[in-house]
Amino acid sequence: MTLSRRQMLGHSLGAAMLPSLSRIAFADDAYPSRPLRLIVGFTPGSASDVVGRFFAKGASTALGQQVVVENKPGAGSAIAAKYAAAAEPDGYTLFLIAASTLTNQVVNARLGLDLLKQFTPVARLASGPYVLVVNPNAGANSVDELVAMAKSQPGKVLYGSVGSGSLPDLCSELFAQRAGAKLTHVPYQGSPQVINDLIAGRITMAFENAIAVAGQIKAGKIKALATTTAKRASTLPDVPTLAEAGMKDFDVTLWIGVMAPAGTPRPIIDRLAAAGHGAMHDPQTMATLATEGFDPYDAGPDALGAFMRSELKRWDGVARAAGLKA
Repeated sequence: MTLSRRQMLGHSLGAAMLPSLSRIAFADDAYPSRPLRLIVGFTPGSASDVVGRFFAKGASTALGQQVVVENKPGAGSAIAAKYAAAAEPDGYTLFLIAASTLTNQVVNARLGLDLLKQFTPVARLASGPYVLVVNPNAGANSVDELVAMAKSQPGKVLYGSVGSGSLPDLCSELFAQRAGAKLTHVPYQGSPQVINDLIAGRITMAFENAIAVAGQIKAGKIKALATTTAKRASTLPDVPTLAEAGMKDFDVTLWIGVMAPAGTPRPIIDRLAAAGHGAMHDPQTMATLATEGFDPYDAGPDALGAFMRSELKRWDGVARAAGLKA
C-alpha cells in the first residue's frame, strides 16, 4: 500500500508524540524520584512554619523522598507564592499557603496574586482558632464590655495585626462591622511585636493565634475574651467562642494548606494529598497540634479549592465594607 505525503506526515507526527506521552506517564508512575521543596513564606518558628515542618517530615516518609523546607518570608507570603508559582508543575516544588496569604490577595491587588489560577490545591493541613485578646488594664473583661468601649470611643480602640490584608486585620474589621463600631488598625511586622505592644498597653486588642498567646494568657499578661471558631479551642476550654459571647455565626478559621503550581498532574496531586493526610494524622503530630490549638488535615484538593473560593468571596465583602478595597 502506497501512503500519500499527508498520511506519511500524520504518521510521523503521531510517532513523534508517543515518546513525550510515554515520558509523562512514566514520570507520574516514578514520582517522586528526587527530593521535594516546600516553599514557606513565613519565618522559622511561626505557626505556619511549624505546621509545614510536620507535613514535610511525614510526607518525606510517605513519599520515600525528603521534603525540604525553604523559608522565603516577606510581603505577606507573596514573595514565596510568586517564587513557587514559577516552578515547573512537576510536583517537586510545593507552596505552603496560610489564610493570610489568601486575604492578602484580596486587599493588596498590586501584589499580582491569583492563587487559584497560579496553583492547584493539594490539601488543608491544619486549622484552628484565633483568640481575641486584650490588655488586662484596658477595662474590658468581656466581649460586651469591649464592644461598649469601642462604641463610646469611635476610632480610639487600637487593634494590632501582622499587616494590612492579613487575616487578623480582616478578622478585626469583621468584628468592628458586627459590633457597629469603628476601630483603628496598627500594623506590625509580626506577632511578637503585636503581643509586646498589647502587654505594654500601646494597643487595646488583637486577634492572635493560640500558639503565640497561650503562654502570655496563662501568665496573666494579656486577657483572652473569646475565640473565633464555631467550637471552643482545646487549649483554652474556659474561653467562650465569639458566637457564645453574642456575635452570632462569627466563625473565622486560621488554616494552613499545601498547593502545587498550576498544571501539576492530578495523579501527583492525589499522591501528595494522601501523603499530607498521613503526615498530619500521625499520632504524635496530632497530639502536638492539639496542644497548639490545631486540628489536623480536613480537606483534600477539591474541598480546599471550594473552601478557598468561598473565603475569597467572604473577605472581599469585608474588605470593601471596611474601605480597604475600591
